[in-house]
Amino acid sequence: MRSLALLCLLVFATPTDAATPEQHYLDLRDRYIAKFSKAKENDETFKQHDAALNELTGVLRGLVGPVTIKGLPAEGKSNADTLFKGDSGFGHLDGLGFASEGDKMQAVVTTTGLLKHWLREHREDGMPQEIAAAFKPDRFYYQAIQDSAFAKYAELPITKPASTSTAVAVLGVRGNGDLKGAPHEIDVVAIQGEKVFFLAVTDAVKTAEIPACEKVWKQMMARKTPEDAMAKEDQAMDAYTKCFAKEAPSQSWFAGAVKKAQSQLEMLLAR
Repeated sequence: MRSLALLCLLVFATPTDAATPEQHYLDLRDRYIAKFSKAKENDETFKQHDAALNELTGVLRGLVGPVTIKGLPAEGKSNADTLFKGDSGFGHLDGLGFASEGDKMQAVVTTTGLLKHWLREHREDGMPQEIAAAFKPDRFYYQAIQDSAFAKYAELPITKPASTSTAVAVLGVRGNGDLKGAPHEIDVVAIQGEKVFFLAVTDAVKTAEIPACEKVWKQMMARKTPEDAMAKEDQAMDAYTKCFAKEAPSQSWFAGAVKKAQSQLEMLLAR
């Protein structure tokens, strides 16, 4: 009886909230962020920083498992560019990052647990907290993977494979300056089991500007209010991209864009 009672005590004493592998990674990451964000920048600090990123990469490889994406390196590295809080590139989606030469093709593979945590960290930035909702705005497509801004022009109606719970494709323009023009980048996000896949391909497709939307742009820019030029351009861009999303399905190039997005999805999930 004593043995049985002791066993019961041990069972009930076992913590039910033991740290998950994702939490182990996050704790390690946060310790390094705290360390480097207050460290004096010098050669030794940068050397330690690179070693820390390599350590985090090793942990992520254990979390994510093997990944093979045609056209991208076989070995991914931490998608976090920097552990110095406040640096450009800080706060990217935690996961394994892959990039072709010149960053024409970039991918991130992570877990749903790390994605949910990342969304919570970006709540104050206006990031939606539901996964499906997070893939809707253009905010996700640049905060997750690059410092360059991204303007979403249209969603591409891809066919979701049976093996995935979510599959989304968007057409847009990425850059650090003017984001108005014929969109040419296709980004695809898919969730398969507990893995999240994100692939961004620049110059993926050729499209064309839409006359009706050009008219909307000119009308918005001709308005006298708001007087602030930047605010006026933001409003004009919002109206322009909404028009583009509405008119895009009727354009001759749209079917080709959807086909390209579907092939990107298949390439992303191929094993």
